[in-house]
Amino acid sequence: MSTFYLSMALILLLSIVTGLYRILRGPTAADRMLAAQLFGTCGVAMMLLLAKGLNQPVIEDIALVYGLLGVLSVVAFVQRAWSSTVDEQIPESGGGADDD
Repeated sequence: MSTFYLSMALILLLSIVTGLYRILRGPTAADRMLAAQLFGTCGVAMMLLLAKGLNQPVIEDIALVYGLLGVLSVVAFVQRAWSSTVDEQIPESGGGADDD
């Protein structure tokens, strides 16, 4: 049964390798962020499979911490992207009626 878990972890590793292509060639920052989320999701899944396959429950705790860090990185990205789009939408003051 551990061979099954280890082979599934290898398949997830191949998924991460294909996601690396999107990180390097992604047309937008959002595409790159989604590929980074793929890294986080696959990384957590690989750690859980390895914990089960190698009978090491401590790896499950590491996977949970890694999953929480992935969520925080997405929140930071969205905040940064949101603030940059809001800054672009605010027009600069230039000769309005309020300028005395």
